[in-house]
Amino acid sequence: MLLIECPWCGPREDSEFTYGGQAHIVRPSPAESASDAHWAEYLFMRTNPRGLHREQWQHSAGCRQWFNVERDTVSYRILRVYRCAEPASTDPQ
Repeated sequence: MLLIECPWCGPREDSEFTYGGQAHIVRPSPAESASDAHWAEYLFMRTNPRGLHREQWQHSAGCRQWFNVERDTVSYRILRVYRCAEPASTDPQ
């Protein structure tokens, strides 16, 4: 079991959460002028690092809020949990 700390509700079991993919993906702007290649990059291309990874999670069985998690993909250790409006850490991704 993975214990995830919701910024609003506190520590909960991972079964209460839904994984939302890589965090900090920037949508093309303006959307109308983005090329097909740019849209494909935005929609499908994600990093798959060994080590620090920033992810989006939703507390789907609780407060239903979205937040970000910095997690080590090797050990599954959660290094930091932060709200979506907060910046990522300065550590390299």
